[in-house]
Amino acid sequence: MRLGDFDNDEDKVIQDKLKRKTWNEIKTNDSWAIFKIMSEFVNGYDSMSRIGPCVTIFGSARIKPEDHYYLLAEKIAFKISKAGYGVITGGGPGIMEAGNKGAHLGGGTSVGLNIELPFEQHFNPYIDRDKNLNFDYFFVRKVMFVKYSQGFVVMPGGFGTLDELFEAITLIQTKKIGKFPIILVGTAFWSGLIDWIKTVLIEREHTISPDDLNLFKIVDTEDEVVAVLDNFYKKYDLSPNF
Repeated sequence: MRLGDFDNDEDKVIQDKLKRKTWNEIKTNDSWAIFKIMSEFVNGYDSMSRIGPCVTIFGSARIKPEDHYYLLAEKIAFKISKAGYGVITGGGPGIMEAGNKGAHLGGGTSVGLNIELPFEQHFNPYIDRDKNLNFDYFFVRKVMFVKYSQGFVVMPGGFGTLDELFEAITLIQTKKIGKFPIILVGTAFWSGLIDWIKTVLIEREHTISPDDLNLFKIVDTEDEVVAVLDNFYKKYDLSPNF
């Protein structure tokens, strides 16, 4: 398709966004965006600093309530809550809803960090009323996930889930943040990616170290998730209430 040809209204919207702006327009927009970004950081820090130790659960918004991974995410969140952690999710449907639901049923803290999207995203009903935050910027939201989580539980998901997973791994690998548990749930889902990392990144191209595989664990049950969290914090003589 040539630039200027439109299949639908969505293509027209995309091209409008791609139109070149004048340098003055760019500078003006950037200046005002700084205040919006600052306000999101200030509100996020202020709200999240009061929640206590939490574990973030990531995963697809498209997974339905009858799906095996939805039910597993709910069980994981329930057990995490009983172990003394709150639960943070992206606030939307699918795995995020399952995580908040499990925390709610377990009597734990249930936090939702929502992002405004043109599809899929809306707050689920299981988030604590005063722990329901909304963001315009993905990068601000990701800072909140990393800064206020004592662990990441990564369920099957799409590009957004992979983005959050690899950013956390990169930050730990490069020692920009301290190490914390990253737990991938679902051997059947993650095995293809892990095989590619081993055969291509490590063995063929040597772009990462074999030790980097130790930055995360792969499990299949809710009990294994809690065991990884407990073992990590016992190793460093910490607890959920540190």
